[in-house]
Parts: sequence; structure tokens; C-alpha cells
Amino acid sequence: MAEPLKNSFGADVPRTIARMIAAVFPRFDEKAFVRSVVDGYDALELMPRGRKIAHELRRFMPDDYEKAVEILLASLDQTPERTVALGMGGFLFLPHVCFVAEYGLEHFEASMRAQYVLTQRFTAEFSIRRYLERHQAATLARLMEWSADPSEDVRRLVSEGTRPRLPWASRLRAFQADPRPVLTLLERLKDDPSLYVRRSVANNLNDIGKDHPAVLVETAQRWLVDATAERRWIVRHALRSAVKRGDAGALGLLGFGEAARVSLERVRITPRRPAIGSAVTLTFDISGRAVRPQRLLVDLRVHYVKANGTTGSKVFKLKAVDLAPRGVVPFSKRLSLAQLTTRTHYPGRHAVEVLINGQAYPLGTFALTDR
Repeated sequence: MAEPLKNSFGADVPRTIARMIAAVFPRFDEKAFVRSVVDGYDALELMPRGRKIAHELRRFMPDDYEKAVEILLASLDQTPERTVALGMGGFLFLPHVCFVAEYGLEHFEASMRAQYVLTQRFTAEFSIRRYLERHQAATLARLMEWSADPSEDVRRLVSEGTRPRLPWASRLRAFQADPRPVLTLLERLKDDPSLYVRRSVANNLNDIGKDHPAVLVETAQRWLVDATAERRWIVRHALRSAVKRGDAGALGLLGFGEAARVSLERVRITPRRPAIGSAVTLTFDISGRAVRPQRLLVDLRVHYVKANGTTGSKVFKLKAVDLAPRGVVPFSKRLSLAQLTTRTHYPGRHAVEVLINGQAYPLGTFALTDR
């Protein structure tokens, strides 16, 4: 099983932050701060750890928020004695954005400046959401300015921070209801020179499509007009969830709108009774039943058994193929059944389907055992 992320965010994080702050604010009580943070720290997950450090920073820093945040920003230039959260990049600064999110809402300008700086060290995508909720018009206006900023990190904050369904964050309900303010920002970033930004634009549009599938398709169709290769990539990436759902409009935009005329042949699922921790291999042929070529988008959907005995599906991408008249294309997929932090396997009968241009074709079942 993969190592939990929180294990890379141990007690050395508050110790490092304390040393960095003490270097610019000698009155900071390093030892007392660290003692307060580590009390109960091990029981917390990653994000609660960041919030706990922020809470203790508030206790040990000056009561004046604007003075406190200036000290935090000044401390960023101190060289940490640890390699920043080995493999975790700028997560060392997660508590800093938590501090801005929790305690800076009544200090708009100071907090905007802090997030502008922090997003270039880590990301302010989590903290900016609190400002979109409390100060929507002013924050959107600032993000509009930042959409033309020279820093790709700042421009990415514009698209990533406004995602209605950002992972690890609460949803932006206002933008789930009405995505137009977000779309205005994405229009300014859809041809950004940075792939880092363009990927975020695609993820945001993908989020919007989960609540407004027609808006997703209409936007994607409009963006495809005279599109560069880079913008076409954004559209394909933004449509990925809609394609997995079998959305006809999304499939049609990608050239897979026609119903396939095919059959599944030579289906094999081995072993039929795999054990948790092993793997199962699925092989099959797609045989054409048309007298003309067909464009096919082929995916695999597995209905995993949950702890309560119900099932939940996951779609795995296979590939797009050009099937010749009466042609045959072989497929093979090995599914790992190892326990993961992102998926826990349970015993039971798992159904498998092949999705071809959004249409489901039953492939068969395998019975997962616990030994």
C-alpha cells in the first residue's frame, strides 16, 4: 500500500517553520510553538496538520494580522534545514496559506498580497476560495488582473483556485450554480503559453461539465473553432469525464458520435476467482459488423464491490481505433487488485463492461476472494 502523504509532513515541518520565523522575528518562542503543534499531531491527516500549525501560528505570532503575515512572508526567504517535504514540494508552506484562509478575511489587500507571493512558492488555490466566498466581486476582479501576470504560478491560481470541485477543498457552490464568472477567466487563459496553466484550465472546465454538461459541450465546440493543437488538447482533456459518462455531445465533438456496429469475440477473464492483492487479465476482440470503416473509442468499466455490498464503477481508458470494414482488433487489460490508498478492494462478484463510443457491452464477471 502506498505511503500516506501525511507521513511526509511530520513533526520536522513545524520545527522548520519555527526556525525560519525565529530568524526574522527573534521574539518567536520556537520551543513552546513546537510543543503545542506536536500535541496530538500524529493522529491528524495532512490537511488538518496544516490547519493545526496555522492555528498555533496565530497564537504565537503578533495579534495584528497584517504584522503577522508580513513576518510569515519575510520568513519565506530563509533557507529551510530540511529538503522541503521530500517529494512534497512546497507543502512546507501549506500552513501559511491555511493561516491566510482562516485569519485574513477581514484584511483583503494584505491577504491578496500574501497569496500572490505564496502561490509562487506552493499554491494559494485552497486559501483563495475563502475570499471568493466572502469577497466574490473583489476577488474575481483581482483574478482578472492576475490572468495576465508574468508568473505562470499566478496565472494557474486563477484557473485552479476557481475550480468548482477542487480536490481536497470544499466546493464553490456559487460557481456550481452559475459558472459564467469562471468561464470568463478561462477564456483569457485557454491559449496560455504554459502547459501548467492549460492543464488547470482543462481541469476547471471538466469540473464545470459535471454540473453543466451542455455548457461544457458548447464551450468545447466554440474553442475548437480555428483551434491550435494546444487548445485541442485542452478540449480533449476537459471532455474526459463526460466521455466516461458516455455523453453523446462530448463523444460527437471528438468524432465518436456514431453508434458502433461491432461484437465482442474471444472473451477471456483469467483467473475467474482472483484473490485480493493479485491481478486479473481481461482479453477480447472487437469485430466489425459494418461494411465501412468505423472510428471507435474503447474504454473499460469495472463495477467494484463496496464494503456494504453495493457497487461503484470506475472507467479505465483503453484506446481509440480505426476499425477496418469487417476488421478485428484485439485488446488486453491487466487489472491490479492490490489494496491502494485510493481504492480498497472487497470480496464479491465484479461485473466488467466494454464501452464503445459510449455504449456498454457486457464482458463478464470475476469473483474476487479475500484469500
